[in-house]
Amino acid sequence: MTGRPRLASMVMLLALAGCAATPAPVMTPDEEYDPESVLPATPMVESPPIELVEPPLPEPPPATASQPAPAASPASPPSPPSTQAPEAPATQAAPPAIEPTADQQMLTLLADLQRYGTLQNDELKRELTAATQTFSRQRTDINRVRLAVLYTLLRNSPQDDQRALQLFENVAKNAPADSAIRHLAAILQMQVVERQRAVRDEQQKADAAIQKLEALREMERSLLRDRVRSGGGGGTGGAGGSGR
Repeated sequence: MTGRPRLASMVMLLALAGCAATPAPVMTPDEEYDPESVLPATPMVESPPIELVEPPLPEPPPATASQPAPAASPASPPSPPSTQAPEAPATQAAPPAIEPTADQQMLTLLADLQRYGTLQNDELKRELTAATQTFSRQRTDINRVRLAVLYTLLRNSPQDDQRALQLFENVAKNAPADSAIRHLAAILQMQVVERQRAVRDEQQKADAAIQKLEALREMERSLLRDRVRSGGGGGTGGAGGSGR
C-alpha cells in the first residue's frame, strides 16, 4: 500500500519535469547531415576588464614669498639622487675702496692746516706723531705738505725748518707742474724761507746792537780809566801847592 502512493508521486514529478523541458526539434536524416542547415554557434564576446580610473589630483596653488610651496604628493615617486657635486657658494668680492680725488685731498689738507693753527703745543705734538706714521706708510705729496707744516708750527729745534724745507722741495720737484699741491708747497716753502730770512735779519740786528752796546761800554770804561788817571794826578799837585 505504501509503495503505490510513492510510485504515483514519482510518476507525477517526472511528468511535470517533462512538460517544463523544451522539446527538441525532430530532424529528418537529410537535415541532420546537411552542414549548411546547422547554424554556426554564436561566438562568445569577451568584454574588456573594467579598469579603475583615479580622479585627477588638484593643482597646487602658486607659491608666494609669504606662503611656502606645497609639499610633493606622496604618490609621486622620489627623484633619483643627483650624481653631480654640489656647487660651491659664490663668494661676493668686497667692493674696491674708492680713493678720494685730488680735489678732495686738497680740501682735506686745507682743512687740516686751518685746524693746526688753533691747536696748542701738546696737541701739535700728537698731530706730528700721527702725521709721521701716516707718511711712513704712504709717501704722498699731500702727506709731505701736512708733515712739513707741522714741523714749521712746532719748531722744537732749529732743524725743524730745514726738514720742512726739504719736504716742500721734494713736492716742488716731483709733483706735476700744473698741480695745486705743487703751487701750495711752493707758497709754503717761500713763507718758511722769508721767515728764516727775517729771523736772520733780526738776529743780525740784535748782534749789531749788542756789538754797539759792548763798544759803548768799552768806551765808557776807557773814559773812566783816563779820567781816573788824569784826575788823580791833578788832585795830588794841588794839595802840595796849597801846603806850601
